[in-house]
Amino acid sequence: MLYSLIRPLLFRLDAEKAHNLTLSTLRFLNDYGLDTLLTKPIPAQPVEVMGLTFPNPVGLAAGLDKNGDYLDALAALGFGFVEIGTITPLPQPGNPKPRLFRYPDAEAVINRMGFNNDGVDTLVDNIKRSRFQGVLGINIGKNALTPMERAVDDYLTCLNKVYLYASYVTINISSPNTKNLRDLQSSAALSELLGRLKMRQLELAQQHGRYVPLVVKIAPDLEDEAIEDIAKVLMAKEIDGVIATNTTLSRDGVLHIPEAAQDGGLSGAPLKGRSSRVIRKLAEALDGAIPIIGAGGITRGGDAWEKLNAGASLVQLYSGLVFRGPELIEEAVNACRPYFMMHGSTPRRARLDIQTSTLQPDSPKDSAALEMELVNPEQPPVAADTAAAPAPVSDTHGVIQLAPTPPDVPVVDTPVNAEGKELSITQLLAAAATPVIPPHPDGTPSQPAASAKPVAMPPPAAIAPAAAPAPAVPAAAPVGAPADDGGEANPSQEVPNIIATSKATNAYLSSGPRKKRRPS
Repeated sequence: MLYSLIRPLLFRLDAEKAHNLTLSTLRFLNDYGLDTLLTKPIPAQPVEVMGLTFPNPVGLAAGLDKNGDYLDALAALGFGFVEIGTITPLPQPGNPKPRLFRYPDAEAVINRMGFNNDGVDTLVDNIKRSRFQGVLGINIGKNALTPMERAVDDYLTCLNKVYLYASYVTINISSPNTKNLRDLQSSAALSELLGRLKMRQLELAQQHGRYVPLVVKIAPDLEDEAIEDIAKVLMAKEIDGVIATNTTLSRDGVLHIPEAAQDGGLSGAPLKGRSSRVIRKLAEALDGAIPIIGAGGITRGGDAWEKLNAGASLVQLYSGLVFRGPELIEEAVNACRPYFMMHGSTPRRARLDIQTSTLQPDSPKDSAALEMELVNPEQPPVAADTAAAPAPVSDTHGVIQLAPTPPDVPVVDTPVNAEGKELSITQLLAAAATPVIPPHPDGTPSQPAASAKPVAMPPPAAIAPAAAPAPAVPAAAPVGAPADDGGEANPSQEVPNIIATSKATNAYLSSGPRKKRRPS
């Protein structure tokens, strides 16, 4: 692959200069139709999350493209979705240079960029000029000079201006490189912040006729109690998704490198364990109510699989691309593909307590064997005995659960009918669906009510997982592009069709208050 040839040259340059040169080269290749030099088409693996259809579950994390300057070029690499930012209301230079450091031996990166960006207006202009038609996440933050007590104003400004151009909006409260930003993860501060943003989101949904999900990005350095508190706030405020995780302040995995004693957030391979721990704990606390996007430490295809197995519905890459290049995207997609073949393409609970099921590996050895199969397209894995597993059903939140055992079915060694003939599966299911009516006190058999009829069950081959009910979708109203201040829409301007419209949340646009999400 071309990247493996040029990487030694890039690693001779200062990290930030190499970063900028790489992005400029990608844009050049894209402009002249030379993308095939870096990557090849990746077969689709559609995933439904947050009411959006993602072409595949592997996305680009925020931070690589702050301003959306390279949106078309990055999307051409095969990502299922692209997240740009973090963006702030006003341009800011970020922290002094040098502020980006690579450690190839540990496959680690430390950065203290500090939300360097050209401001939200520039990002919006770049999106308007792009050709990108896929799922676009926009990551928003606060300016460094904005007092913490006014942080919500910065987030609201960004939300107002990017709303029409985003498939989803990420609220970044976890960067370690903006002073005191992580204080917003405390329960009280987070509740106030998300309450204001949620209210504005619903107002914008009514105003523009489309619902854009809100996602929160959290840190990997949280204790279990803090993770549980955050989960409670996310559910209480009906946030649509959560990204776990940002970079870490820990230096585990790079302690043997003296140069790694740099201020900033650590990412790359040493972050994998911390990130996966947070995902597992978060998935347990959320219990399927809110989907998780797993990020942090994905440098191999098996790492992406690990994030899904921990409870994520999607994954994001960043630092791994520095060391592996675009081939990591395809490798991660291939690793995820059999997972969704076994579990379904909609979000599910982190771990189903199915000790006898073949839907998940039984041991680390099994996980490693599966990983080897996943990353080898020449030998695709076979999900053995999956037909014997209980048929899953999907609830209204897209959570895959086991089909419940039919009630009132007596367990016998050999079920037979009145003539002594063994019952078929179809007959058993039909019997299970028939109401059980107790006899009268005098011993005479009771007669079923006129409305009580046996339920005709389909043959086993016709039984399929139940689909989530489709939400009510009102007629689409004309949508205008935002004015220069990002506040009101201008009906005279036509909004370019650059966004994958959310399917699942148009119910917000109907009259009346939103119904509370009920945990599954």
